[in-house]
Amino acid sequence: LQWDPMITTLPGLYLLSVGVVKPAAWLLGWTGSVVCSVGMLRFINLLFSAGNFYLLYLLLFKIHQKNKAVSGFQRILAALTLAIFPTLYFFTFLYYTDPGSVFFTLFSYLMCLYGNHKTSALLGFCGFMFRQTNIVWTVFCAGNVVAEKLNEAWKTELQKKKDERISSRKGSFSDLTRILQFLVQYLLSPKNLVTLTALTWPYIILVSLFFVFVFINGGIVVGDRSSHEACLHFPQLFYFLSFTGFFSFPHLLSPSKIRKFLLSLRKHPVQYSLVTVISLFLIWKFTYVHKYLLADNRHYTFYVWRKVFQRHELVKYLLVPFYIFAGWTFADTLKSKSIFWILMYFVCLLAVTVPQKLLEFRYFILPFLIYRLNIPFLSLYRQLLELAFYILVNAVTFYLFLNRTFQWENSDEVQRFMW
Repeated sequence: LQWDPMITTLPGLYLLSVGVVKPAAWLLGWTGSVVCSVGMLRFINLLFSAGNFYLLYLLLFKIHQKNKAVSGFQRILAALTLAIFPTLYFFTFLYYTDPGSVFFTLFSYLMCLYGNHKTSALLGFCGFMFRQTNIVWTVFCAGNVVAEKLNEAWKTELQKKKDERISSRKGSFSDLTRILQFLVQYLLSPKNLVTLTALTWPYIILVSLFFVFVFINGGIVVGDRSSHEACLHFPQLFYFLSFTGFFSFPHLLSPSKIRKFLLSLRKHPVQYSLVTVISLFLIWKFTYVHKYLLADNRHYTFYVWRKVFQRHELVKYLLVPFYIFAGWTFADTLKSKSIFWILMYFVCLLAVTVPQKLLEFRYFILPFLIYRLNIPFLSLYRQLLELAFYILVNAVTFYLFLNRTFQWENSDEVQRFMW
């Protein structure tokens, strides 16, 4: 019944907490101090964490069901690894919106893959109540349906023309041009639009309600608006690619990958030169530094910014080759997906990262997990390496949080290092 004006999200976490804790208190006769204790509220996120592990397993099973080479043990291992993904796992033990936000978004995605679109949209609404930007993943679910239909139509188109060389030269510029032409033609057809609307209407209703909310609310956030203004922060995409490269290095880094990238560089110097120029321009014109990033020394991002980006004015430009490699290897791991799925995921990735002024690793959790769920499985050795790496990062983070406390000059409260 109280409202803190610094809270920026809708009250999904608090409503669900009341829905879980109140009946338990009534059944077990707990007092108010027990019901609303820190431990009891944090316990809600432990429930979400267990749910996330199960959902990740089900999603891996559904997405990779045609891959008979993957054992049940590998799926369980991959689900466990993603469930303890450091940025997400840390907030399982605090009263934050992240575990619940991830739970409802993954559940919505799972229902979408099984064709239960009304249920998926309803779960998407629950995710939206935890964090408003989750509306992008509702669009992603609708995009999954659209991408599937487009892929079917594109295959029919190829068969009609008996032009197999188009599909064999996937990724070439002429191929992309023809795909974009096909995409425009397909989406301009009233018949196709009616078919797609009939399939995605639950998502369309939810997205329409979102726009009504934004209009009435006067923006996406519900509190502390001055610190959460949207902007075109294109380097966020580069930060996300670096973040993904760091946490997925067993998938993205290998001598053969580096050789393949260098070969691609040699074959397409003009395209890579163009990408480099565009990247340099975006960094020059669209880099924003949020006041929280410079002021709050409790978070890893503060130290990343100070130790790396603030060393010299040129550092942010010198990192462009690494961003390009990270982008190339990121795209390379998704090549098993259809071009329409990749386009749709990329649009959602831009929508969820670029408008954010603040560099905050928690914003990368959902795009990272959806990416990881959709890339091919690795060898058991590399999976174990990834799991060991996550355990190590979690252990270091928990150690710093619990044992390396400090105080600010103007505050008596104990401060802790965290994500």
